[in-house]
Amino acid sequence: MKGRGACGNWGVSMGVRLMVVDDHRLLAEALASALKLRGHRVLAAAAPAAGAAELVISRAPEVCLLGTATPAEPGMFDPVVKIKRERPQVAVVVLGPVPSPRGIAAAFAAGASGYVRHDERIEGVERAIMKARAGEAAVAPQLLHGAFSELLNPAAQPDDEGQRLLQMLTPREVEVLVRVADGEDTRLIAAGMGIAPSTARTHVQRVLMKLGVGSRLEAAALAARTGLLDRAERPASAYEERPGEADTRTGPDSPR
Repeated sequence: MKGRGACGNWGVSMGVRLMVVDDHRLLAEALASALKLRGHRVLAAAAPAAGAAELVISRAPEVCLLGTATPAEPGMFDPVVKIKRERPQVAVVVLGPVPSPRGIAAAFAAGASGYVRHDERIEGVERAIMKARAGEAAVAPQLLHGAFSELLNPAAQPDDEGQRLLQMLTPREVEVLVRVADGEDTRLIAAGMGIAPSTARTHVQRVLMKLGVGSRLEAAALAARTGLLDRAERPASAYEERPGEADTRTGPDSPR
């Protein structure tokens, strides 16, 4: 497929001057590196929660990839509004979780040129970048289809963010998130789930990446705020006494 106008051929040879701005610095830097390898000119990979708009306005890229973990939250796309007001030529593509219709609508109402899921393959992100630079709407057909289907046939709770987040996680990852929210460290998570600490750390990192947050505290806060924890089955504590077992443990490691 060919682009039109200034975009020309959608090949790697037509490198785009762009920025990646995300609250999760590691994700931003990883995406920036991948795009550089594909021939694009990434001006910066920054992660300021505040000041994102000013950073983009000062650099004036062709395309800005702007990450968000909560696309339906009021005011989330204020930076997009400011960018488009000061630099209307900059195309903004939002990177976020599986969005609600309200999230997609809010992004485009603010002036965004596209919406791409955080877990999209690099080829899909690149297609969105090229379409946005060409002045086209950059959103996957399946996202639009899902949004329109939900708008036409709303579920009982169409904006249930907790349920959407829960569907992004595997049962194993849900258990890890609940344990994180309960304050368990890596050692306790591993003991409670019967896995190695290294495996527990890997599960925790995947949960943080899927939720689009940068720390365990943020993950716990997001899970609590969205009601995700109310829907998840709470696992037994690593040291919870099982029926018929007497607690004979003593010493400093004994449960209190």
